[in-house]
Amino acid sequence: MKKIGLLVFIAAIAAGFFYFDLNQLLTLDGLKSGLAQFESWRSESPVLVAGGFLILYVMVTALSLPGAVIMTLAAGALFGLVWGTVIVSFASSIGATVAFLVSRYLLQATVQARFGTRLKAFNEGIEKDGAFYLFTLRLVPVFPFFLINLLMGLTSIRAATFYWVSQVGMFIGTLVYVNAGTQLGQLESLSGILSPSLLMSFVLLGVFPLIAKKILAVIKARRVYRGFTKPKQFDRNLIVIGGGAGGLVSAYIAAAVKAKVTLIEAHKMGGDCLNYGCIPSKALIKSAKVAHQMRHAEKYGLDSKEPAFSFKKVMARVQDVIRQVEPHDSVERYTKLGVDVVQGYAKLIDPWTVEIQLNDGGTTRMTARSIVLATGARPFIPELPGLEEVGYYTSDTLWEAFAKFDEPPKRLVVLGGGPIGCELAHSFARLGSSVTQVERSARIMIREDEDVSALAQASMSQDGVNILTSSNAVRCQQEGGVKRLVIEQDGKESCIEFDALICAVGREARLEGYGLENLGIETKRTIVTNDYLETLFPNIYAAGDVAGPYQFTHVAAHQAWYAAVNALFGTWKKFRVDYRVIPWTTFIDPEVARVGLSEQDAKQQGISYEVVRYGLDDLDRAIADSAAKGFVKVLTVPGKDKILGVTIVGEHAGDLLAEFVLAMKHGLGLNKILGTIHTYPTWSEANKYAAGEWKRTHAPERILNWLEKYHAWRRG
Repeated sequence: MKKIGLLVFIAAIAAGFFYFDLNQLLTLDGLKSGLAQFESWRSESPVLVAGGFLILYVMVTALSLPGAVIMTLAAGALFGLVWGTVIVSFASSIGATVAFLVSRYLLQATVQARFGTRLKAFNEGIEKDGAFYLFTLRLVPVFPFFLINLLMGLTSIRAATFYWVSQVGMFIGTLVYVNAGTQLGQLESLSGILSPSLLMSFVLLGVFPLIAKKILAVIKARRVYRGFTKPKQFDRNLIVIGGGAGGLVSAYIAAAVKAKVTLIEAHKMGGDCLNYGCIPSKALIKSAKVAHQMRHAEKYGLDSKEPAFSFKKVMARVQDVIRQVEPHDSVERYTKLGVDVVQGYAKLIDPWTVEIQLNDGGTTRMTARSIVLATGARPFIPELPGLEEVGYYTSDTLWEAFAKFDEPPKRLVVLGGGPIGCELAHSFARLGSSVTQVERSARIMIREDEDVSALAQASMSQDGVNILTSSNAVRCQQEGGVKRLVIEQDGKESCIEFDALICAVGREARLEGYGLENLGIETKRTIVTNDYLETLFPNIYAAGDVAGPYQFTHVAAHQAWYAAVNALFGTWKKFRVDYRVIPWTTFIDPEVARVGLSEQDAKQQGISYEVVRYGLDDLDRAIADSAAKGFVKVLTVPGKDKILGVTIVGEHAGDLLAEFVLAMKHGLGLNKILGTIHTYPTWSEANKYAAGEWKRTHAPERILNWLEKYHAWRRG
């Protein structure tokens, strides 16, 4: 009731303002016509007029009524440059703060409750740099100040901060307009403000945000680097710690632009992707798929046969594939590219100095103007009682360990229902293991839509994976040489016997041992960075899994470009990382590929959408390949062909997705895809047919009815 009463009060004042034509007084003509009377009053009672003017200005600003610009001009005409600036400076800040508090009281709780998820990034930015955001907005006079007041009231910025930042930020704009007001008698229109004498003021006003930002950056840097002595000269332009995707691309870019760069890697070049992740897993998946096709050769008109194979040879092939890809990421290649590669363990000594414990013995130190941390991630090991006693494998350790096995584990337990767990469970089931997959969530691949999870689970179950969802791993135990995992499901405990157990419950950033804590670099599961991938120290950057928010090789490479370019050229121009279009694929069979929003994402974020779906059972090439299962699902803006997100489930889904990634990146809609020629018969036609489904559901019915009548008339 209090809020309703306040709204009624504000509405009544605003209505009276317009009903009695008071708004006419706050126009240039109205102001000029009453200027003589105002000057007469000021001469008789200067303090009273000044106080009344201040109160009126506060009311106009607080109620977000039009006329603040005119009143600012009037202040210059009535009180001169100095006193006019003083009065308006305080009145505008007080009025803005009142509007801010009213907006917060009436709307903040409702808006945050309804749109909190969508506003999360904005809220985090305000919490971290709210004062600077507000200061920057206040420096731009053409931006509606009343809108800033109302919108900032919806955030968590403190009222005191809002007031003093507004007081400081609006001062220069106030000064320019009050100065213009001193010439009010000569102004015929608002365009007259841009006289030659004032033009330079507005030019300075336009560039001031950049100057202010630079000044704030210098102040921030002096505070951050206090206590450290910056070298007068540097050994390198850039030092990169970590030889995975993020580190390799960072070093490559630096070398390509002729910077002196050192790449430090303690273990294997190529990082997790080459040695433990993308490459070995895809090699294993291919072998498993061939074995599956042999068992089901009747689908292709051939005789089905249980595949006979040596598991050691399968795992040897995995290592052979790694060796074939290895030269792409080798020390030799990067040395030829101009990168100084050092093999050892790196630790930050200060913001510019790195100490390296060399693999072949000894230590060395070197300095660099900038540093990129690309230390990657490792498998997360849950705190599960008895796990160490029974032994376990991870996506990092299983490749070398399983290479020694004569046959795949007879009974294999996979903990985790995410992409890594699903890929490994599916592959080993196809290679003959009896696989039980344990997932504590209600379904596997929880980040995907329910229909996607259901199709993936059905396919994996059909190939022999026993999937236990809503199941919590309680403990591991071993009795008489028999290993067991105890799980809890629906409040009841049961045991699963196994010969091998793989932990695939996620990955965590490598944060220890690099000197981050000694320098005070903030970490929250990953290294905390800003939009430019800068850490606490503007010359130290992070990229890849250690920086988050996505743990994909292609995202690490994407971030590496920004980290390297900002590190080398950030003094002149910095680039914010663009996360708008991030694709990913889970390589089970059928593959699951996605970019942008899923349906569950859109619902959680309160985003309106339409969905169009094309089933691959209708695609000629899928039928010819006996792989006619899956679908293409596209989310669009209601009534428009703008793509919000795409999910593809089917063979070659990861490859098919690229067309949609390109379209979303460059703002192309489904009509453009529909108008593109696709080779027949190919899998890529599925994208065109999905666009065709959208077009069919958005056919202009009224025009089609008229066309039907037209053709009937033409037939006579």
